[in-house]
Amino acid sequence: MKEIKISKNEENTTLIKVLIKHFPNATSSFLYKMIRKKNIVLNGKKCDGKEHLAAGDTISVFFSDDTFNKFSGNTDSGSVDREFDILSKLDTNEFEVIYEDEDILAINKPVGMLSQKAEKNDISANELFLSYMIKNKLLTLEEYKVFKPSVANRLDRNTSGLLLFGKTMKGLHYLSDALKERSIDKYYVCLCEGVIKDKIKTEAYLIKDEKTNKVIVKDSYFKGAKSIITEYEPLSDNGKYTRLRVHLITGKSHQIRAHLAFLGYPLLGDEKYGNHKLNKELKIRYDINSQLLHAYEIDFKNGNKIIAPIPQIFYKIEFGV
Repeated sequence: MKEIKISKNEENTTLIKVLIKHFPNATSSFLYKMIRKKNIVLNGKKCDGKEHLAAGDTISVFFSDDTFNKFSGNTDSGSVDREFDILSKLDTNEFEVIYEDEDILAINKPVGMLSQKAEKNDISANELFLSYMIKNKLLTLEEYKVFKPSVANRLDRNTSGLLLFGKTMKGLHYLSDALKERSIDKYYVCLCEGVIKDKIKTEAYLIKDEKTNKVIVKDSYFKGAKSIITEYEPLSDNGKYTRLRVHLITGKSHQIRAHLAFLGYPLLGDEKYGNHKLNKELKIRYDINSQLLHAYEIDFKNGNKIIAPIPQIFYKIEFGV
């Protein structure tokens, strides 16, 4: 028999969800069967898997050592120890925390940082987040073995701004559900070519070409396309460029960049969808290598807002500094 003590990270989560986290190689049907057979009990009593757990609760698991290791994936615990040690030593100077509570955390991601690793040896915002948690004694090795806090949303490498993370299982589920159900509003700020004077809410259709990693936007439906809705509000302009506040109502790949380019207002610095001649001039003058797009604000339904300050390069270009 082995015991699992519920940590602060796992409280308010249902028993079955915790069991799935602890035993990733087991099916939920198998775990429910073990609950019915009393091979898994909660605080010494029969349970049904739907209980919401509190920190300090004890789950008793009556598995053989081989079965326990097989379903928990702990056959090579040494590799997890090494991974934890590597994470604890990462340089987190670029990890700019702008909001934090017990369950969630937000950073202002700089241009060039990956949200999540693409290759095995990448160091992304997600790894830096785990390093931050470890260094600040918010995540122990034992907790890491059964639950890995994680990034909840994604930004392109060359888009700056708000990235959200779940510090606890409760926080990660909350953010995942809110993003999936679109119960949070996401706003971006961008600098685009041309002058826009009026607030616009516009619909179009988008499809992504995976081979070229580009999207096609049209104003009427075409085969395979998905509907997109974007709202633009001008904040200021200098007669050549407009700084826009963009409400991302649907969240498709490259939506803001491609939709604005389709409407005739490409983002400055955007090599995929923008004005290559202008971008070359801006690169020479301002040394920019990416689109001027910034994930600026997230509004939660409870009234809370998180805002990531706009990079100074936006103002330098707009005001010709």
